This record gives sequence, structure tokens and C-alpha cells, in this order.
Amino acid sequence: MANSSVIDILYQCDSFVLVNKPIGLGMHQEGETPGLVTVLSRQLGDTPLFLVHRLDKVTSGLLLLAKDADSAAQLSGLFARREVEKYYLALIDRKPGKKQGAIIGDMQKARRGQWKLTGSRQNPAVSQFFSRSTGDRQRLVLLKPATGKTHQLRVALKSLGSPIIGDTLYGGSSADRTYLHAFALRFRHRQQDFAFLCRPSQGQLYETTGCQHALQSFTAPWDQAWPELKSGRQADE
Repeated sequence: MANSSVIDILYQCDSFVLVNKPIGLGMHQEGETPGLVTVLSRQLGDTPLFLVHRLDKVTSGLLLLAKDADSAAQLSGLFARREVEKYYLALIDRKPGKKQGAIIGDMQKARRGQWKLTGSRQNPAVSQFFSRSTGDRQRLVLLKPATGKTHQLRVALKSLGSPIIGDTLYGGSSADRTYLHAFALRFRHRQQDFAFLCRPSQGQLYETTGCQHALQSFTAPWDQAWPELKSGRQADE
């Protein structure tokens, strides 16, 4: 994926801009390669931009950037207080330990840049999910992270014995991309409610008929029957 391509802008207002981040593009400059912030700033006529959350380089989808310091502080605060609903899509090709529920545990650094999920819950990563069969022994997973740990969703699915397709760092099958996509955001900012949905546009497996059919049941992710989390650590499964 070329980093010089035009970034798809989905929405913008006085305080923020929302884009569909392409795969293979990091947040900041790496060597001579400019990062998303620089590329998008140039695309918008050198508009100053502020990151208020992040996506892994391998992840595509909805990314929100503020246009001024005050908006950045307010939006960052929403994310820090977990007042932004975030939903992701992933594809897996190994039978998970369970087809829906919650994945909860502390995360520890492991080897080769990896993280691992532990059985303790001192400061746990909390992820909820539903999954649907797409046929061809694959499942489309809708994920709702309640926390924002590094590699959280990638590690969560690996812990179920079902690493994300293409996520070779965590043992996923080889593919044309890592099949993790930031699908939806919902939040309230400056007395206005916002809800955004962005279907994945990169990846051959997302385009299959089976995957498209499975995606239909997730098109309003906030309307799924998500169990209430108790104290951020437990869920009714």
C-alpha cells in the first residue's frame, strides 16, 4: 500500500476531521516515509492536525483527528473517559473458543514486539464480541473494546485460538492484509451527537458474498445486544 495516495475524508467540521485510514500507513513519519498526520495535513492545505486516538499500522478504518488544541483536549478526554463507542471488524479462519462474549485479562509484553493476555485482572483489557459465519470456514467478528490497550483486539482473538487472518505477528494465516478494520464510532461532542460507520474497502476477503451477508447483521453495531459490563471487568455472557 503506497503511503502517498490520497486519504479518504469521510466528514469534517470546525473541530475535527474523520478519515478512512488505509492499511500500511503509520501515524507518524518513519524514516523518510511521512505518516498519516503529515499526509493528511498536506492534503488539507497544511491544516494543523492533532491525534486524539490511534490505529495500528496494519489496521484500516475510522480515525478522528482534531483541528485545534482545544478540540484535541476535549476529544482526547472523551476517549480517555471511555465516552466514545468504538467498534471493529475482524476476520478469523480458526474455530474460536467461543462465538460471542467477553475477553478480559491483563496484558503483558512478550517477545518480538508481541503482547499476551494473562489470567489476572489488575488493570485488564476488556473486549466484547459477536461473530457470524461467512462460509469457507471463516467468521466475521464484531468487536467492542471497552479499554484501549496496545494490540488489544489482536491479542484478544489470539487468546481464543483464532488470530486475525493476515496478522502474522500473532500467528494468523497469510493474506493480502491484516483483516482488522475500525468500523464505527459514536460519541457526543459540544452538545452534538455523532455516529459514523465505515465499511472496509481494502481486502479481498471482505468482498466475498459470505462476508457481505454477515456484515449486514452488524450494520448498526450499537444496536447489538451487548451485555452490561460490571465495574469494567466482568460481563454477563
